[in-house]
Amino acid sequence: MNVKIEVKNLIKIFGTQPQRALKLLQAGKTKEQILEETGYTVGINNVSFSVHEGEIFVVMGLSGSGKSTILRCLNLLMEPTSGVIMVDGQDITKLKAVDLRKVRQEKMAMVFQQFALLPHRTVLQNAVYGLEVQGIPREEREEKARKCLEMVGLGGWEDKYPDELSGGMKQRVGLARALTNDPDILLMDEAFSALDPLIREEMQDELLNLQQRMNKTIVFITHDLNEALKLGDRIAFLRGGSLIQVGTPEEIITSPADDYVARFVRGVDRTKILTIQDVMKKPQPVVRLSDGPNVALRIMKENGISSVFVVDRSRQIHGLVTADLALEASKSGIRVLSEMDLIQAPTIYQDVLVQEALPLIAESKLPLAVLDQEKRLVGIIIRGAVLAALAEDGGEVDVSNSIR
Repeated sequence: MNVKIEVKNLIKIFGTQPQRALKLLQAGKTKEQILEETGYTVGINNVSFSVHEGEIFVVMGLSGSGKSTILRCLNLLMEPTSGVIMVDGQDITKLKAVDLRKVRQEKMAMVFQQFALLPHRTVLQNAVYGLEVQGIPREEREEKARKCLEMVGLGGWEDKYPDELSGGMKQRVGLARALTNDPDILLMDEAFSALDPLIREEMQDELLNLQQRMNKTIVFITHDLNEALKLGDRIAFLRGGSLIQVGTPEEIITSPADDYVARFVRGVDRTKILTIQDVMKKPQPVVRLSDGPNVALRIMKENGISSVFVVDRSRQIHGLVTADLALEASKSGIRVLSEMDLIQAPTIYQDVLVQEALPLIAESKLPLAVLDQEKRLVGIIIRGAVLAALAEDGGEVDVSNSIR
């Protein structure tokens, strides 16, 4: 994947003479020692990461961990003390003011926690504000804004004012305003944390739907682990201004870097994170359509199993043969499995979340065949294996209502 944003050795120190504190930091002094000696606060401590084009990169941590500071450094609303911030291969910390303004206007847009709408402007007037500042003609900017308002579900609300809108609607206006500029990069600073839980979940779903259509590069700040796990392609954990771990939701849940991250993820419902691919077993053994029933019987006996999947040369699944069926076919003189009426076993795709698959797993008395996008057999799901995978590493999950 192409790297859209690359941050190298980012440091932000708050104070009037940060270079003094920077020397102490580079000499190995801790954040606490620097605060005691100088009164300066190390907001970001030598952080490096990259954001891929088209991904939702979530930065999370507790209050004061430095996550919002990082976001503001990415568009230089806050100037770093040292470090490199590359956007499309260009170090924006070295740009002149006019060039930086162009990057902000054309490549980046920000969505704030508190909506930041202008109360005296209508929904449409708020949405066009960024293009208006750039001097885009009225007709063109309003056409773009109307399309974006429609996209976020606010078609027909163009003439309303912010005080006539709910919190969720205000945030939709903020999102439409950001999208109207058609930026490559969206910076979202705890954009949904001021919303009620139900509206917040609705906005998360809306963002995922928009991302599917628009494929933006999104840096999303949150202190909510469930939100991070739901939205993030990858998650960066911060503590005290330092980067602790970067990984996919699955990596964060299954292999936390330290006790700090482990405490965050303890008790998380693993079914919402793991996919079928994470809990499936290898599809071995299998038999081919060209094999005979006696071959199937021998393979089942050798492996201590009572059924086996039947595939063709390209591993497309054709069904399941049980020991009873194979024995009956052998007695009937059937020579190859392709002549048999095979059992049509339930199938599921490997990228489905375990949570979504639990009802099917619970209902099926047969193993589930796991398929890739080419419908080839890549795995087998057995109830016991699912429970074991969910329970490993101390994971806590209640599947009692789904699997018995």
